[in-house]
Amino acid sequence: MGGGKAALGNETLDPGEPGDLPKNPAFTTDVEKTNGSFTIATDTTFAPFIYQQGGKNIGIDMDLLRAIAANQGFEVDIKPLGFDAALAAVTAGQADGVIAGMSITDERKKVFDFSDPYYQSGVQMAVAKDSDITSYQDLKGQNVAVKTGTVGYDFAKQLGEEIGFTINAFQDSADMYNDVATGNSAATFEDAPVLQFGIASGNVPLKVVTDPEPGADYGFAVLKGHNAELLQMFNDGLKNAKDTGAYQQIIDRYLAIDDTAPVDNSFWTLVKTSIGPLSQGLVLTLLATALAILFAMILGIVFGILKLSTNPFLRFLASAYVNIFRGTPVLVQAFFFYFGVPAVTGQPLDALTAGVITLSLNAGAYITEIVRGGVQSVDPGQMEASRSLGLGWAPSMRRVVMPQAFKIMTPNLINQFIITLKDTSLLSVLGFAELTYQGRIVIASTFRSFEIWIVVGVMYFIVIWLLTVLSNWVDRKFNK
Repeated sequence: MGGGKAALGNETLDPGEPGDLPKNPAFTTDVEKTNGSFTIATDTTFAPFIYQQGGKNIGIDMDLLRAIAANQGFEVDIKPLGFDAALAAVTAGQADGVIAGMSITDERKKVFDFSDPYYQSGVQMAVAKDSDITSYQDLKGQNVAVKTGTVGYDFAKQLGEEIGFTINAFQDSADMYNDVATGNSAATFEDAPVLQFGIASGNVPLKVVTDPEPGADYGFAVLKGHNAELLQMFNDGLKNAKDTGAYQQIIDRYLAIDDTAPVDNSFWTLVKTSIGPLSQGLVLTLLATALAILFAMILGIVFGILKLSTNPFLRFLASAYVNIFRGTPVLVQAFFFYFGVPAVTGQPLDALTAGVITLSLNAGAYITEIVRGGVQSVDPGQMEASRSLGLGWAPSMRRVVMPQAFKIMTPNLINQFIITLKDTSLLSVLGFAELTYQGRIVIASTFRSFEIWIVVGVMYFIVIWLLTVLSNWVDRKFNK
């Protein structure tokens, strides 16, 4: 694997390190940034085109995009969302463009305007190391793992109709590879450079058994009819990069790999290199949980009291809220607030805001019922006695009923807090960099899903166990 070495005349150019701007005397990277700022969505698991290393998004796509932005004088804010979510973000107006190793197809041209091609690839088949499958015909009656929304998926779907095999679809390349390695699927189809990069790194336990199919061009894309100036700047910068050798410098960083170099793939080395980003993800998980619980408690108390109101309209309002948010999946609600609302209002929401809104409203619906049940469990005579002593309804609720109700509610509230903490993992689909998302990012560059999910699971368990111990202590103090 690999490509030609970058050169300027007779001088061989240093490819530089992943994530750096190319050092090339003919390729300017210090242009004043006066041509605007753009949000660019991308995949999370498509090495060597996009992955994270040391908390930084790197890969051929990322380095090329930054080099072109520096050459053309505009700024980019990169959002790794996953392939399907990245496309949805552009169509919803949450991002100005997408670069994610995306093949230029006639179907996609109906929705997106593409740049000039920046890489030519082709689909290739890989099987487990001990597999005896050597051709497409050997797949008859077997399962094949593919990644949704990719050219590999389309190729496998068409081939499967001809040969007769079943498709197992996955969101991430790492899951797709592991499905083959564990024997659930007999083979996988992936773009050739992606497969070869993973196998050469020693982290993908597969082997390629066919030549790549005729190539497909990768392109940068914007929503059809939008951001024409961004597309033109990308094309101009890409031409400059190819003419000067800066493009080949970037390619050489990832594909001109010395396959004989020793690689340390031990578990503890993996933990040591991944614990930093995982810890950052844990901090964001706790932040989102704390904010969501705070707002959910406010919503739960307000709507819980409304459900006890004698006013039928207020009871209907509270019941409608509870039924809507208890009757729809959290994931659907998250997509609605992150993609749906901005598409209608034209006002983008960042992932943290959309996530906290989703979890607050969802948890608030359950807390509403907890509050209603807690208040109704207090002896009605308590309210009557309080009112007979001259206290109004509100002071009676605040000073007499609610303190007793909270003691009754405490165990259910603790359960809801824990559920809310675990539900933050669903926000990873929005690109919110919480613990599960960080786990996916680490797996994207290492393909070590088994070990990383063990580490992530242990971190969740420790935090939830500590929260449970703290909550039980508070419960004993309240109910002593």
